[in-house]
Amino acid sequence: MAPISHLTRSASLTGYAALAQSAGLDPFAMMRKAGLPRRCLEDNEMLISLEAVCRLLDQCAEASRMEAFGLRLASRRHISELGAVSLVMKQEPSALRAVQTLLGYNRVLNDALLVRIEEEDDVVVIREHLMLGKVVPTRQAMELTVGVMFQVLRDLLGPGWQPRLVCFTHRQPRDARFHRSFLGTNLEFNSAFNGIVCAASDMARELTPEQGGLVSFARRFLDTELSQRKPARRETVRHLIAALLGNGRCTVERVAQHLGVSRQTLHRQLALEGEQFTSVLDSVRSEVALKLRNDSDHSLEDVASMLGFSSASAFAHWFRASFGMSFIRSRRDRQRATDKQFTATTEQ
Repeated sequence: MAPISHLTRSASLTGYAALAQSAGLDPFAMMRKAGLPRRCLEDNEMLISLEAVCRLLDQCAEASRMEAFGLRLASRRHISELGAVSLVMKQEPSALRAVQTLLGYNRVLNDALLVRIEEEDDVVVIREHLMLGKVVPTRQAMELTVGVMFQVLRDLLGPGWQPRLVCFTHRQPRDARFHRSFLGTNLEFNSAFNGIVCAASDMARELTPEQGGLVSFARRFLDTELSQRKPARRETVRHLIAALLGNGRCTVERVAQHLGVSRQTLHRQLALEGEQFTSVLDSVRSEVALKLRNDSDHSLEDVASMLGFSSASAFAHWFRASFGMSFIRSRRDRQRATDKQFTATTEQ
């Protein structure tokens, strides 16, 4: 079955034209190259291809030699650009409740973004993952996504707020000065996840909810939008698999339990969409494996663990069977090609 085309609001490109021009690029020529219409910059609610946005950010970063292009775009964003969702969020009594509200309506904003909140002792961990179902460069889009969450939290908690840690699964850029100036010095690259670790006390801090007649209208509007955008069963399963992979508990029984159905029912539901659980599991593993190969320095053992394999040898066997070569050789060839491309771009 063909991959689903994922959509996001054009508000994700707020500030793009000015940033591209400041980097010496023609913003509209870059948009045409990526397959995005110019008019999407005039309507924040227009739904556009998320894959095209990922390509646009990646191509702009490469053409401008600005490794922090996606993060710089995030620095120009504020909670208000979330539209109706921001009205409901700002009515909540705490940052934790506000982010939980954001998660509840996330499918209206970006149907490929998986966000989870984990409360652990004195911290709250916000994990973010883009699941596109196809091989698309996502490093810049991921930095944009984490950067926007950072900005949302700062808008809620004040300009002096700092996270405990900001994490990216990809390797550190050649120049991380902007990352440090924007996100602070508590950064971790080649991490096990993308996201932000916050002090639980900050997330529980009482906020002053914004009241207004538009809040109830916004909530009704968002609830209607959600009801009209029910995902295919395989997409829900993909998100659950991505969430469960790293803890070694990603089985068909576990996924069915999360969905509140029997194993047999889940198999039937997937079969109606031309899928099997094993094929969906393999597609998620393939997508994540290629991202880690392309953008990170994680060891074979770490990647195996992140993909839910019992051992590095089991992962190595699966990767060779799936891609026709070893993970190590595949990464080496990819890195050699990337370095050659970067050198050629620098010399232009």
